[in-house]
Amino acid sequence: MAEPKDKNAMNPETSAAPVEKAAKSAKPKAPAAKQASKSAPAKAESKEEAKKDQIKIPPRLKTIYREKIVPELFKEMGYDSLMQVPRLVKIVVSMGVGEAKENKKLLDAAIADLGIITGQHAVKTKARKSIATFKIRQGQEIGARVTLRGDYMWEFLDRLMNVALPRVKDFRGVNANAFDGHGNYSLGLNEQIIFPEIDFDKIEKVMGLNIAIVTTAKTDKEAKSLLGMLGMPFRK
Repeated sequence: MAEPKDKNAMNPETSAAPVEKAAKSAKPKAPAAKQASKSAPAKAESKEEAKKDQIKIPPRLKTIYREKIVPELFKEMGYDSLMQVPRLVKIVVSMGVGEAKENKKLLDAAIADLGIITGQHAVKTKARKSIATFKIRQGQEIGARVTLRGDYMWEFLDRLMNVALPRVKDFRGVNANAFDGHGNYSLGLNEQIIFPEIDFDKIEKVMGLNIAIVTTAKTDKEAKSLLGMLGMPFRK
């Protein structure tokens, strides 16, 4: 009787060996799937922790306004409702760059400086009408402006009153009569380098800037009381 060519084919022990080896080699895939399922909740937890870390703390000056200034103004002015208490609406910071008609680099430098000072990108402003005396044409870009609201507004005002203004040489306070009759206050600065964010060695030119503080106050007296309580150093 002829023997089979493959002796291992008739032996059940030897023929089952490749099958067992294949099954063993396939087993490690299951733990990998379990590890992936375990790592998914860990990633979700890390995302939640990152979101918690991203929660912003309200600006210091905004907290003071809500907790201290609002009750004081309510009693001082005798309002009937807390909604009547004046509040800040926006702060407009602008730079006039008349020399930009000859040197456009100055306008780009002004936009960069405003961005560093306020933390918000500035936009270019154009001339509303032509002025032959100053060789300015209507629509010509001659300045930059930033409008601040929300937390950016509160943070900028805090740095302005407590950091920048005290750096002015021979500073004795700001003009207490620079209100427009509708509860809005304007302030002019001769140099942008009073802000510590500006590096004197990297600026293109020393330039001044204008700051307009818009409030909901109906009278200048209310606006002055509001800014005074916030810490505006008015000249006596």
